Amino acid sequence: MASLSIGTHLSPSHHFNASPICSLCPPSLLQTHSPFLSKHSSFRGIRTPTPRLLGNLLLARAEDKATASSSSSSDKQFKELTPSGTCDPLCSVDETSARDFEANYQPKTDLLKALAIFAAAGTGAVAINQSWVAANQDVAMALLFGIGYAGIIFEESLAFNKSGVGLLMAVSLWVIRSIGAPSTEVAVSELTHASAEVSEIVFFLLGAMTIVEIVDAHQGFKLVTDNITTRKPKTLLWVVGFVTFFLSSVLDNLTSTIVMVSLLRKLVPPSEYRKLLGAVVVIAANAGGAWTPIGDVTTTMLWIHGQISTLETMKNLVLPSAISLAVPLALMSLTSEVNGKGQDSPNVLASEQMAPRGQLVFSVGIGALVFVPVFKALTGLPPFMGMLLGLGVLWILTDAIHYGESEGQRLKVPQALSRIDTQGALFFLGILLSVSSLEAAGILRELASYLDAHIPSVELIASSIGVVSAIIDNVPLVAATMGMYDLSSFPQDSEFWQLITFCAGTGGSMLVIGSAAGVAFMGMEKVDFFWYLRKVSGFAFAGYAAGIAAYLAAHNLHFSVPTTIAEVPFLSAFTH
Repeated sequence: MASLSIGTHLSPSHHFNASPICSLCPPSLLQTHSPFLSKHSSFRGIRTPTPRLLGNLLLARAEDKATASSSSSSDKQFKELTPSGTCDPLCSVDETSARDFEANYQPKTDLLKALAIFAAAGTGAVAINQSWVAANQDVAMALLFGIGYAGIIFEESLAFNKSGVGLLMAVSLWVIRSIGAPSTEVAVSELTHASAEVSEIVFFLLGAMTIVEIVDAHQGFKLVTDNITTRKPKTLLWVVGFVTFFLSSVLDNLTSTIVMVSLLRKLVPPSEYRKLLGAVVVIAANAGGAWTPIGDVTTTMLWIHGQISTLETMKNLVLPSAISLAVPLALMSLTSEVNGKGQDSPNVLASEQMAPRGQLVFSVGIGALVFVPVFKALTGLPPFMGMLLGLGVLWILTDAIHYGESEGQRLKVPQALSRIDTQGALFFLGILLSVSSLEAAGILRELASYLDAHIPSVELIASSIGVVSAIIDNVPLVAATMGMYDLSSFPQDSEFWQLITFCAGTGGSMLVIGSAAGVAFMGMEKVDFFWYLRKVSGFAFAGYAAGIAAYLAAHNLHFSVPTTIAEVPFLSAFTH
């Protein structure tokens, strides 16, 4: 998925061997500590602005201090945790670092920056209240959305976080909508309806991110990765690809990428071959998330809003998704990197120790994620309720099994909440509210009519969205598509929505900056844009095209993967 920051998804910090103090510090320091998180959290590039560099230096100094401390000081740090597992705000204060910060403090510069921001805000407020805005609502909203989205795309150059830009854009668009609406009551009603829909997605994501973070804190994913022992290049290529494929169908693609690339760094020494394996992880993570309702943010959005259903999506898209991975794997198997000398050396990095009860937490956590579609089918309640149910169960479980353990506080939910990607959730909130304002104003419907008149093929529209998602974040693309076409135009599980699900999920693999998984790989393995373009993009495009062809062929032939024994050929007679 195309996004400008890894913040779009999860960001477990302990995959990078964070020192114990990191788990006790505020999220702001945790986010600067991860080696790859200095890249754009939403996307396609790696950035290291001066404030973050300063934060890294402060954290490094704090870690050095922690390393030199005795075990008694380590115990003291854990005692600074409250009974609920949260961190005392002063536990991360380093006096030396604070003095250095004061020495570099420039109040005049900060004052000028603040005045510039306030002046820009005041100018915007005056502009919005002009009569021209009320008379030309559509043009004003489209112009503002374009400016805001440009700020999101170029956040690396502008040094403004995309989450903040997204929130400002959302509020400004709804202010314009309230001015141009027939009445304020109409705008408030529209906003209330939009907020209800958006909150379902945000709550779902927060619950899912927290569950995955808890499992990850217990090193639960080692149950999967430790079973990959082969060193044969071709075999490892396929094993890594399909393990990631199925792992990403339950987790999000960012977490799956972090887990699998961390494994590769233990199995394979630095080489072109390891980079190619990492690229396979990116393709597999995006493909794996496209065929289940909980595997990718865009798939979840479509599922929650009723455009797709669980079983139909899984049985119709699992084959195209698998083909979109198998084709690149087959082509990569012919390359010199894979056919060269095998890597028979032992693990190059020491394996981390699984936390106590890691297997139990892994089983309950994955079970909670898988149970969400079942909960929706049984109760008819929105999916986020099932996710919150799973989080509540896991919360109580971790409180119980770590009761009385001072060092176990870092494994509890309060600490996990400090490590999840909250800014990513706020980015989704801003983007989805922005798109909903365009929908309320009727702009998206006008755009849909234009596309229908000039591009009558739904297959071409869906395929184009997938290609564009390699450059532009697929969350607003899919959100806009949902606003352009309602269920009366294309009913649930129609070919259009199935193709949108597949294309938006897998299209980001064509460029390394096209998905959060690609950006994570980019930062962890120090891979640049042009290496991926030369070595991988062609394979990813071939898989993307093959997946679309497979879906269209299966759809026209009315073929789908059986979901029950009654649908399996030659066995249906035994079920009657």
